[in-house]
Amino acid sequence: MQQKNEITIFWFRRDLRLEDNIGLNKALKHGLPVLAIFIFDDDIINDLPKNDGRITFIYNSLKKINLQLNKYNSSLMIKKGTVNQVWKELIAEFNIKNVFFNRDYEPYAIKRDLEISSLLSLNNTKVYHYKDQVVFEENDILKKDGKPYTVYTPYKNKWLSKLKQDGFTEIIEENYKENNFYLFETAFPTLESIGFITSNQKVYPANFDVISDYDLNRDFPAKNGTSYLSPHLRFGTVSVRKIVNFALKENAVFLSELIWREFFMQILYHFPKVVTNSFKSKYDAIKWRDSPKDFERWCKGKTGYPLVDAGMRELNETGYMHNRVRMVTASFLCKHLLIDWRLGEAYFAEKLLDYELSSNNGNWQWAAGTGCDAAPYFRVFNPTLQLQKFDKELKYTRKWIPEFDFGYPEPMVDHKFARERALEAYKIGLSLAKD
Repeated sequence: MQQKNEITIFWFRRDLRLEDNIGLNKALKHGLPVLAIFIFDDDIINDLPKNDGRITFIYNSLKKINLQLNKYNSSLMIKKGTVNQVWKELIAEFNIKNVFFNRDYEPYAIKRDLEISSLLSLNNTKVYHYKDQVVFEENDILKKDGKPYTVYTPYKNKWLSKLKQDGFTEIIEENYKENNFYLFETAFPTLESIGFITSNQKVYPANFDVISDYDLNRDFPAKNGTSYLSPHLRFGTVSVRKIVNFALKENAVFLSELIWREFFMQILYHFPKVVTNSFKSKYDAIKWRDSPKDFERWCKGKTGYPLVDAGMRELNETGYMHNRVRMVTASFLCKHLLIDWRLGEAYFAEKLLDYELSSNNGNWQWAAGTGCDAAPYFRVFNPTLQLQKFDKELKYTRKWIPEFDFGYPEPMVDHKFARERALEAYKIGLSLAKD
């Protein structure tokens, strides 16, 4: 029987690029030919709609990688199935000496990677994993007593001083061109063969040009002040090091948004209970209203509050929502309608092209007042004042609400009444809570 040639596998996950990809770079330098793979994980994709915009974006990003690999007489191997089963098939098919991947910090990914690593170890395959999608991992930025930060500003200060002290990681743009890829050709699968169809939603190219004026424009949804970087960060089509290097030179406020992302990631890692529970446990005693009818009006953007409705309609149609408007819509659901933040979080998770568990959870808990370093519960955004302040000329509003000037409904709930009802419900909940 002919001996199969030894190979190394690089497993793409949330790092869909060849440039400045730490794990891939390490794999290519390691010696053996590198087979690049991507797995469409049934445990994740089976619950998604057939025209999910994120799958279309992932697919197009993989296609781009495949074309780059073709220049080196290689291809990207695409697999679909449960991850465990796919790896068993790969072990049977190839003589795999090493597997390289970049770390992922979400609870599901941590469990998956432990299982696959132990399966590979049983096969005498060495596993190497690296930090790539963040500048600092969960234990890189800790308080003096070794505990994680739960307040953003001291975390941010420590993050910035560590960055200065460590010197910033060089961007490794070209090293993949060393061309140590496994030589093989295969037809790239169609999106339909994976079980999906092309989405009408588009992920816009990253726009670095707006970053220098980010602090001036970021609160105004009608302005072209959005970098569209968040889906690229989420799926790793642009390296975080490239973005941070750019932000360091161009805009401190934009940089602080990137630090928020890492802050929430380490919160999720150290406090996994936040997935289902309030970070501040006493807030679990709040009695939320059960009103599917009100929730549906919020989902559809039919609340009678223009900024809330415009935001929800933008989300439903495009998979994007402006950051300022995200805060207003989230606050409205929790405070004005007194509906559980978890329902809103799940709706955003289903719709957002840039959905990331840690940021989505952290921001929803911030809006509800239940999270770490959250807005105090008695801070209730007034959606009418927010509209006057941030969309005074109603450009954003009219774009998403064509019926705004004729037949637009009255607000579904009075602001003053809703605010008082929310404050009362929070007070009662907190008084019942066990410390």
